[in-house]
Amino acid sequence: MTRPVLLNNVAHHELHIHTQHGAAYGDALMSALAIPDEFRSLQAHYPIVFQRVAASPGFQPVALFGLQAGQNLFLGPRGWDAHYIPLDVQRQPFLVGFSGDEVLVHVDLDSPRIAAPGMGERVFLPHGGKTVYLERINTVLATMHDGMQRLPDFIGALLKHELLESFVLDVEQPDGSQGRLAGFHTIHEERLARLSGAALQALQEAGHLMAIYMAVASMSRLRDLIERQASQQGHQG
Repeated sequence: MTRPVLLNNVAHHELHIHTQHGAAYGDALMSALAIPDEFRSLQAHYPIVFQRVAASPGFQPVALFGLQAGQNLFLGPRGWDAHYIPLDVQRQPFLVGFSGDEVLVHVDLDSPRIAAPGMGERVFLPHGGKTVYLERINTVLATMHDGMQRLPDFIGALLKHELLESFVLDVEQPDGSQGRLAGFHTIHEERLARLSGAALQALQEAGHLMAIYMAVASMSRLRDLIERQASQQGHQG
């Protein structure tokens, strides 16, 4: 359950946030929403895949952290084991809300990241001004909001050129059993390679081509997930 409320410096004057990473803070996630603007950074660590959603535009990109529900293979004793953490994780427990056309910052008061006063990062200064931490969160939320506004055009371009294909990955577990990653789509590399020069130019001019190639490159990180899973299960054994 979530309990988002409008953030303000009166009601939340003493609000503090846990900023470390771990399962106890809600980070035991298999994936997180990704925006094309961060694909270059994401592809260095995570596979970027696409999942169907009921709302328009029909698909959303996500960064994969694990091979099964509730599994985040990047969580360890020292926190998050990657140099780049997706914006959708960085923003927690804050989110964008709306009042008419106005974009406003909300906070989920039921998030496990809500800390007791004096612990974690302070959100507002004693006199009510924004802390450096809150300024950074505002930047993250603005970047995500802008990226989400452009996402329908990106997904629309992928669908127009039939560049999404479903895939299934069978993974042998250390105990010999078989696991399966399914329900996601990736870039159809053969169709991408067959696109005409005019189509590629249109994708480039629209600002989509780099993100497409970054998503393609990211699929090499599936091997990393398999190796992380084997390593962690080996240690547990």
